[in-house]
Amino acid sequence: MDYWMARNFKLLEARMSPEALARSTAKADEMLKEMRLSELRKAQGLTQKNLAEILHVRQPTIAKMEKKTDMYISTLREHIEAMGGELYVIAKFPTGSVKITNFYDMEVM
Repeated sequence: MDYWMARNFKLLEARMSPEALARSTAKADEMLKEMRLSELRKAQGLTQKNLAEILHVRQPTIAKMEKKTDMYISTLREHIEAMGGELYVIAKFPTGSVKITNFYDMEVM
């Protein structure tokens, strides 16, 4: 199924004008800048079970975590690092952005 989807997309892409392709690429890039935690996990090619094994927890714990709207920064950092990423906390102001460094001195368990 994935082979046909990829092949069909390549055919569609080949028929697109350079302008349409540029708009499509820009839109895809924008969409990748914002993702729910579950979408990010899937984009990294991980299942909830895979991530649970990495974090030494059960799969339902991952499912619950992905539905939360509020969690500790240390918990979120562990989750992101288990997916191979790094977490940064950035405060954005009209005058510019500032990386908050308080959280980077904490040791992750």
